Amino acid sequence: MERLPGFRDFYPEPLPQKDIWSADVRNHIFDTWRNTARRYGFREYDGPPLEPLELFTTKSGDEIVGQLYNFTDKGDRAVALRPEMTPTLARMVAAHERNYRKPIKWFSIPQLFRYERQQKGRLREHFQLNADIFGETDPAADAELMALLIDSLRALKLTADDFVIRLSSRNAWHEFFKRGMRNAECGTEKEYEFYTIIDKLEREDPSQSDAKLKALGFSLDEVKKFIAAATPTPELETILKNLDARGLGDFVKIDYNVIRGLAYYTGPVFEAFDKKGELRAIAGGGRYDHLVKLVSGGKVDLPGLGFGMGDVVLTELLKARGLVPAFDAPTDVFCLIEDESLRAASLKLIQDLRAAGLSVEYPFVPAKPDRQFKRAVELGATRTLRLERSANGDVQVRQKNLKTREEKVVPYTNAASLL
Repeated sequence: MERLPGFRDFYPEPLPQKDIWSADVRNHIFDTWRNTARRYGFREYDGPPLEPLELFTTKSGDEIVGQLYNFTDKGDRAVALRPEMTPTLARMVAAHERNYRKPIKWFSIPQLFRYERQQKGRLREHFQLNADIFGETDPAADAELMALLIDSLRALKLTADDFVIRLSSRNAWHEFFKRGMRNAECGTEKEYEFYTIIDKLEREDPSQSDAKLKALGFSLDEVKKFIAAATPTPELETILKNLDARGLGDFVKIDYNVIRGLAYYTGPVFEAFDKKGELRAIAGGGRYDHLVKLVSGGKVDLPGLGFGMGDVVLTELLKARGLVPAFDAPTDVFCLIEDESLRAASLKLIQDLRAAGLSVEYPFVPAKPDRQFKRAVELGATRTLRLERSANGDVQVRQKNLKTREEKVVPYTNAASLL
């Protein structure tokens, strides 16, 4: 029985093959994400993996349906597995934002699903760090979010030589679009069409991009001049100064090639890329001040901003940079049971040591002493314990440090506390 295409099995280390996904690497990334987000004062939330289909079409339009795992459930409801977390978050915030002090700073690590063509760095499911701030319009919030992204990557030992945050602004592109359309009909659909062309500039043939731009009254040359100038808007200047003050300025550059294809972005937008340009974007996000209002049907109007960072590209980057740590999961203690009459007493000691926080292994069934010791070595045990009877018949515990080979004998009655 094979797993579905585009989905993954996660095995514990050591892995049976190099191309298998590691549960230990995934936990390492998750732990780093959580620890960094909490240091920034973000609180963790979660939501259901199955949502009404309307939640996603409201945000992204009906064209997104072709990318979803969607169906009609037994209650005759149109539903879909979540392809992203932001609509769920917007729904949750709209429902109970009055119960939380502003700004709201939340994060989540959901598993997301999209029915798309598989390619390098993109599967049909992935896990993602989502971090969002609601209730603050000042660019300081944008800088805070970008600093969290930078530190989440730095905590994984990546440096300014490994990645860069490319910072842009939908406001800057909006002004550029308005100037170019001054004497023509300027509608939302045309503006979004323009953004879509800009979003694909680096991936599409220049002649095709030029033709599409000329159909809207622009030229590729004037677009490239605007990008090359990289003149920061006042809001981007504020963000850069904020990050410079933190000592994080080397991780960020103005790059108007970034525009983010999603229609709901309203201000600063950014994407993180590896500096060698070998991989897809590591992360992306920006400001979306109207999404909560859209999802709530106009009942709640709360500015928001956020980013998402997936585990697939990030794992590839860590492997490419040799930054995946070793996961040998050593055992603290292996309890040898050579005298079966002492098995019950051994189990009590094992339970007490585990309750004290130690990792303890032992043989489930009777086995020869050399076989037990071999298993202790295979598990990387730091020491072995063995219950034995003294000359006067009292039970005692013999401890052996497997590195120094030093042995100690302690009374069984207070062995757990002494060990």
